[in-house]
Amino acid sequence: MRLKLLTFIFLLTCLNTFFAQDKKSQDILNKVSSKMKALKCFYLEFNSLVKNSTNQTNENMSGKGWVKGNKFNATFAGNTIISNGMKTWTIIKEEKAVYESDANRDDGSLNPKKIMTIWETGFKNKYEREELLNGEKVHVISLTPKSPSNSEFKSIVIYISKSTNSLKQAFIKSKDGSIITYNVTKFQENPSLQDSKFSFDKKNYPGYKVVRD
Repeated sequence: MRLKLLTFIFLLTCLNTFFAQDKKSQDILNKVSSKMKALKCFYLEFNSLVKNSTNQTNENMSGKGWVKGNKFNATFAGNTIISNGMKTWTIIKEEKAVYESDANRDDGSLNPKKIMTIWETGFKNKYEREELLNGEKVHVISLTPKSPSNSEFKSIVIYISKSTNSLKQAFIKSKDGSIITYNVTKFQENPSLQDSKFSFDKKNYPGYKVVRD
């Protein structure tokens, strides 16, 4: 009986710790989401290291993005995606082609706003620890898909600045064996942005074919 009681107390303690950690991580992520939603616009710069031992991938790429409401303009690996909230244009430099689609049909994989709030849809979260990242105190939170069979990700670990409540780094493991380290190197709140930044102008891409989906 005493052994059963001790076992029960131990399990209860573990459950309380688990739920406390889960609440802590959710509270932190809620603060970050609230901050992002309160911004009228933002600008960021980032770099990513992609490794995959299966296909011998080892690439270091950089990018930047501008966001204003539901509009965005992002460049990554030499390509550009522009969205005015209704239409999205994916500009592929190597193909000299522009792919136009309805914004509500995009998966949002290169939408800077969704990258900065990746945890909001389809993930469970757990607080891991506090540590230093490049001399800055950060919260380390792990994300796992709620529906693993329907997700392209195996796991994600994110690093949230303790002082600014913003994403600093993400360590992503994909099902295809890729490991992506994503670092935010610059983040600017509410810069002055013209709406023309989020409109596609064919004159800026002479010789490109436009393919409408």
